[in-house]
Amino acid sequence: MRMMVTGAAGFIGLNTVRELVRRGVCVYAVTHHRRHPELTGLAESGALHLLQADLSDMTYMRAVFATCPALDAVIHCAGRASDVGWACEFRKANYESVVNLGTFCQESEVGRFVFVSTTDVYGLRDFHGETEDDLPSDESARNSYPHFKILAEKWLRANLPAERYAIIRPAAVWGEGDPTLTPRFRAFLATSPFIIHFGPWRGRNRWPLAHVRTVAIANYLAAVRPEATGQAINVLDSAHTSIEQFYRQVAAQYFPNRRFRSVTLPYGFGAVLGGIVSGVSTLLNLSHPFTDPSLYALRSVSHNLDFSNARLRSLFSCSGETIPERDRSPLTTDPP
Repeated sequence: MRMMVTGAAGFIGLNTVRELVRRGVCVYAVTHHRRHPELTGLAESGALHLLQADLSDMTYMRAVFATCPALDAVIHCAGRASDVGWACEFRKANYESVVNLGTFCQESEVGRFVFVSTTDVYGLRDFHGETEDDLPSDESARNSYPHFKILAEKWLRANLPAERYAIIRPAAVWGEGDPTLTPRFRAFLATSPFIIHFGPWRGRNRWPLAHVRTVAIANYLAAVRPEATGQAINVLDSAHTSIEQFYRQVAAQYFPNRRFRSVTLPYGFGAVLGGIVSGVSTLLNLSHPFTDPSLYALRSVSHNLDFSNARLRSLFSCSGETIPERDRSPLTTDPP
């Protein structure tokens, strides 16, 4: 089989490439500005083909992809994953790239287009185990990240037949090499003697973790299994982890000799601070907030994001796969 992976130098993309190579798939790994030494090494060994393209430039993209033979699937991991920044940047990375790739898949008769979206399309409020069919997209989303993911999903449904696409919706992705999630929590704890929660949940709300290997396997299965076609699939661990537990596990790994007290502050207090952080970070078009909490992150950690992963479990089961489960070991294997 031949598959293309975009965003191959990113966290999800690189792990997806590893999973496909492990399964003997002929991989065309697409990067933009970033290069990764592991990808270079795999290309030199003949394990994959390395391409460089700007997915928002249709003419340039077609010229690069013209060198590829017929593809069985395109797995689109590339995108801007942040809670701050200019809307035009999110539109290019998270919407226009999907339109361009989807059009390429139509023209080139690619077997299947797998789009890596996010559970953030449901909005940030309290959930209680609802399935994908129970949860409409939050059409009122004001943050650019979910807004353009929603538009991209709608474009796929409107322009590709159901048998030609699948949508993967990861929750909070973690694992070895996590460049964003765990480092943000670690950076906060490095400067605070407290674990701080906001609002009535007091840290007991679910933080929906999705191990990156689970996401990578789900991407592969979405590319090859008929059960995935035309579906949106939530990807998150079966283990229930509260935001307090997540903080404690990060603290235990990186600050084993420090004791942290948990305190809860009024949500309104955090919203004022988060609004300032988000406003300044977006004005400067930063890739990540200059400090935490941003307003979007505050809403995320203060709600019960308890989605169902029943469709994911069914997909893995019918494929003879097992969802990687975790115990209470550290969240990453990075050195402290």
